[in-house]
Amino acid sequence: MSSASQQEGRRRRGKPKGRSPKPEALQQIRNLLGERPRTPDLLIEHLHLIQDRYGHIHADHMVALALEMRLSTVEVYEVASFYHHFELVLEGHPPSPRLTVRVCDSISCALAGADNLLAELQSALADGIKVQRVPCVGRCQDAPVAMVGNNPVAEANIEKIMHLVETGATDAPLPKCRNYCEYRTEGGYELLKKLDAGSQAEKDDVIRILEASQLRGLGGAGFPAGRKWRILRDQPEPRMFAVNIDEGEPGTFKDRHFLERDPHRFLEGMLIAAKVVGIAEVYIYLRDEYAGIRAMLERELGELLVDPPCRLPPIHLRRGAGAYICGEESAMIESIEGKRGMPRLRPPYVAESGLFGRPTLEHNMETLYWVRDLLEKGPAWFAEQGRHGCSGLRAFSVSGRVRLPGVHLAPAGITLHELIDEHCGGMAEGHELYAYFPGGASGGILPASLADVPLDFDTLQPYGCFIGSAAIIVLSQQDSAREAALNAMRFFAYESCGKCTPCRVGTAQAALLMQTSKWNQPLLRELAEVMVDASICGLGQAASNPMRSVMNYFAHELETD
Repeated sequence: MSSASQQEGRRRRGKPKGRSPKPEALQQIRNLLGERPRTPDLLIEHLHLIQDRYGHIHADHMVALALEMRLSTVEVYEVASFYHHFELVLEGHPPSPRLTVRVCDSISCALAGADNLLAELQSALADGIKVQRVPCVGRCQDAPVAMVGNNPVAEANIEKIMHLVETGATDAPLPKCRNYCEYRTEGGYELLKKLDAGSQAEKDDVIRILEASQLRGLGGAGFPAGRKWRILRDQPEPRMFAVNIDEGEPGTFKDRHFLERDPHRFLEGMLIAAKVVGIAEVYIYLRDEYAGIRAMLERELGELLVDPPCRLPPIHLRRGAGAYICGEESAMIESIEGKRGMPRLRPPYVAESGLFGRPTLEHNMETLYWVRDLLEKGPAWFAEQGRHGCSGLRAFSVSGRVRLPGVHLAPAGITLHELIDEHCGGMAEGHELYAYFPGGASGGILPASLADVPLDFDTLQPYGCFIGSAAIIVLSQQDSAREAALNAMRFFAYESCGKCTPCRVGTAQAALLMQTSKWNQPLLRELAEVMVDASICGLGQAASNPMRSVMNYFAHELETD
């Protein structure tokens, strides 16, 4: 029996209740799905098939899909309506636009003039083209960024966007990465082959190397990777593996950077983890904004499976649908299972009961990217890279007011001053350091006077901040910390899944209060305390960090006449 068929609460029905599908719509769905399985975990994948084919998901298609998958129409609708990227057309509503141009309005793009670009597009584009304001699309170093269909536009302006619209260039280009053949020629997958042929003692050595290197989860939580592998290996079989590449935190784009260049280094690290822990199936969850990477990974996984270096577990590539909350591990697991991406209550933890109710190893992509280097070069190589008493290397996603934004590999514990001077070419022309987000939109905001604090796990908490996924957004004297914090809070209010009241109501209410000319600071602090203490997951718990940072470090911006 497949893992998907074991899902609790998703029972097949002989004849689903509700209205019957139109014959034409049912035939279209059957033709579209072909021989693909109809298991409930594939609901989101099948919704993507419909949208890719027709440009939207019509109510008739949802009814037909429900019948074909033995689900209720309500189940299909509640999932389709949860995700931002599904364009639903309901009965009596106008048809969907023939093309959507999306403009990112998150912090880095807002600094680069996204609001002006949106206003210009609204008046310049023809009827039938939808202009949509969207949250971060993972290309902050190229701000402002727009998406014409699936085609990303770096440093977007009217001319670039109009050219793509007029030429119909709406598909994402494939990254020019190191392909499977090149990776194998350069020694790739040899470690995996040795492990496959090796003893259990050799697999134990891999865990000891990870523990000695002090590698921690690089998606934001920072849990020690070696300890996680050891915990999962002791869980009952079958064990699952969920890889999180849903980097939706505004300011974060390092996973995309590594995947576009060397995807097999990540895939080998993933398969080594699967071999050591004893994984039955692997699921890779990729954010929907990375359409070019998805096509590239499909190609490279195909090459890997045609000529595998050793026995491989089944590998499933799953597609997100535009929901920041799915970066939270249990919400991602819900989405992989074909449901709304809503965090689960704990316990049980995903290591005990994750995908399809089985013990699940969950990792961020970048954590796995380092596995091969650690095993080849030894734990000392990695651990000795740090600075100011910290250990290891960090890939910093740097955007905002610097000369050279991008992903910069630097020692853990480097300070912002050092990072800007040594890796980013200094501040951009005409800009002076004023403030910075040390850990993306949720990591808080620090003033320039604290730009010599080491950037690493556990070093920023005394200042009410954290490093998270090491996304650095640099603000200058031309910017407002207050406005940046409001931008972040609006993002969290938009992306809240709505499951828990402290987050759903708290983020929306905080955004309203932060829009006023004079902040009600006692009320905002009380609201922040409730969100931190009572929210189910990290979104609500961390959403107030930028707001509290403004009250703690930028009180002069809150002064009014």
